Amino acid sequence: MFGLFVYLLFVGLIAGFLARLFVPGKVSLSFGQTLLVGIIGSYVGGLLGYLLFNEDLDEGALQASGIFGSVVGAIIVLLVYRKFFAGKRASG
Repeated sequence: MFGLFVYLLFVGLIAGFLARLFVPGKVSLSFGQTLLVGIIGSYVGGLLGYLLFNEDLDEGALQASGIFGSVVGAIIVLLVYRKFFAGKRASG
């Protein structure tokens, strides 16, 4: 269980940074937000892999992906974040 947690953090961190590298434009994300984008991206990549290839039916649709799927998922998550949340400021 601990190994899975470390793997998820490591792959999430790499995927988050690669997504920030591949997506054009400036996105202001902290280290933790980049990690979170990568972790969520890993699950998005796992879902896409499941839907596209019908692999790992015994594990279900919500599963972590490998590094390639994680990066693709993190790019999608980052684009959605930029579209809906980046640039919105709290007015006071």
